[in-house]
Amino acid sequence: MNLMTKSEQAIDMQQSKMSAKGVDVYYADNHAIKDVSVEIADKTVTAFIGPSGCGKSTFLRCLNRMNDTIDICRVTGSITLEGEDIYDPKVDPVQLRAKVGMVFQKPNPFPKSIYDNVAYGPRIHGLSRNKAELDEIVEKSLRRAALWDEAKDRLAQPGTGLSGGQQQRLCIARAVATAPEVLLMDEPCSALDPIATAQVEELIDELKQNYSVVIVTHSMQQAARVSQKTAFFHLGDLVEFDDTSTIFTTPKDTRTESYITGRIG
Repeated sequence: MNLMTKSEQAIDMQQSKMSAKGVDVYYADNHAIKDVSVEIADKTVTAFIGPSGCGKSTFLRCLNRMNDTIDICRVTGSITLEGEDIYDPKVDPVQLRAKVGMVFQKPNPFPKSIYDNVAYGPRIHGLSRNKAELDEIVEKSLRRAALWDEAKDRLAQPGTGLSGGQQQRLCIARAVATAPEVLLMDEPCSALDPIATAQVEELIDELKQNYSVVIVTHSMQQAARVSQKTAFFHLGDLVEFDDTSTIFTTPKDTRTESYITGRIG
């Protein structure tokens, strides 16, 4: 029984950036994700946690159709971005990935200059009319990724010459350069040292002012630090989805409690 008033329901709908309903994922005969429904709120960090192989990264990749690149993978159910079905045949996955950017586990800058790494997306999507506009996008993106001060005097140098933490921030700059609405991060700190991890976590906190951020993390401490909403996955099921503080202090499901207290994992 829904006790929200119509205006509260409207606000609730308006704040949801992405919505997944009854999503199942199959790799050939393997049923990897089972009937998952989740709302991704606007300008919020949502963390996906759970043991290795529980389906959190697989589900994350459904949100920008990265699973399309795997022949044996089949996705059913409904996923919408601002009410539009992202699996509609009319939707171009390349355009979708400009709106739903992704940062991977290992920093993967292109073998190009720092400038060209960031300019790549805006160029292919025609987001700038001239060099001055492109320069502006590159600077703004590097500033958003807290990398401008370190990179501004070496924009022509290869992105691969940066440190690991800087490379990951370059990948974040590259992802935000296409002005996405949602930013997906698949264990973005797992290859980084503690100092670089702290910098990326601080950055995630700033990014939520402009984007919906979804982060897959194997670190419960990280989920507790950076997110406002947490989804706990176990064996392909979404066991529990709630405010992060609730998940970590008063989880409703015994499996969530067992994972958080270290009894399963």
